[in-house]
Amino acid sequence: MNTFTHLFGTSPDWLSHTLSHASSVLPETTTQLADGTHVVRIATGVLWLTPPADRENPNREALIVSAGVHGNETAPIEVLNGLVLELLAGKWPLACPLLLIFGNPPAMAAGTRFLDVNMNRLFNGAHGKAEYVGLPEAERARFIEEVCREFAAEHSGLALSHYDLHTAIRPSKQERFALYPFVAGRAAPPEQCAFLLEAEVGALLLQHKESTVFSSFSSSQLNAESFTVELGKVRPFGQNDLQRYSGIEQALRRRFCGEPAPAAGATLEPLTIFEVVHEVLNTGPDFQFHVPDDVANFTLYPPGTVIWEDGVSCYKVGAEPEAIVFPNREVPVGQRVGLMVKA
Repeated sequence: MNTFTHLFGTSPDWLSHTLSHASSVLPETTTQLADGTHVVRIATGVLWLTPPADRENPNREALIVSAGVHGNETAPIEVLNGLVLELLAGKWPLACPLLLIFGNPPAMAAGTRFLDVNMNRLFNGAHGKAEYVGLPEAERARFIEEVCREFAAEHSGLALSHYDLHTAIRPSKQERFALYPFVAGRAAPPEQCAFLLEAEVGALLLQHKESTVFSSFSSSQLNAESFTVELGKVRPFGQNDLQRYSGIEQALRRRFCGEPAPAAGATLEPLTIFEVVHEVLNTGPDFQFHVPDDVANFTLYPPGTVIWEDGVSCYKVGAEPEAIVFPNREVPVGQRVGLMVKA
């Protein structure tokens, strides 16, 4: 039985197998590549890969890479699928332990952001809240946390990084940007910033508090260097121009192989750093959000602009211009409507 058949049955690749078994509970299955790399399909859409024990891990690291926490954000899913195909075909050697996750297979199969609830609000234990009990996406978030904890514990002697890959539901004046979860006293290491630039990610948004997104869980609970990475625009499967994602593809492949980072080019622009200055929350029936539905991420608003009000409170841009990120008025009461940031 060849590797593909053992891992993916009659499906031609990991993505097809995941979509075909999106809601199935599958037994764990294990195989070994010709070069000794150990591959375990933990569950639908979850692969745990371990290089041979005698292979050098030059960067002394372990990696978690996830995509599809929002099921309709397809480009990074296709990028990861292509890298898995290359690895299984023996095109390059894996140098570091690697956990690959397709977050929300049922939503991927349905072509929707989520089915019952936004999965990227269910981490850091939020899946256990009463309102989410019994929802499949809450159970999936709990399971993903469990697998990540096991992976981190298994490789506790290595530096752990996590990249949660997304695409945005609206245009952005910064096409590719990353978010760095808040952990008190922690700053993004220069080598991580260099990796983002290598991946053609030009901006970094520093979060101001711990949250319930996947990267915040791995950062705060697993002590990983974690990033939510936004790579472009939402499109259906098969409609992505993957050449536009060659930066993240090449940067991940290099990390998987354990190759040294490329020398910084003289013309390479530094990351643009943004900080959150205000989180907009839906406060209830009187809440009014004064940002148009079609506005692009990182649109600037001048001082004094009223962003939201509810009859009791009102938020105006301060003495310097501020930009809006992730504006979305269609969220439940208490959830985030957007972030106000400034460089």
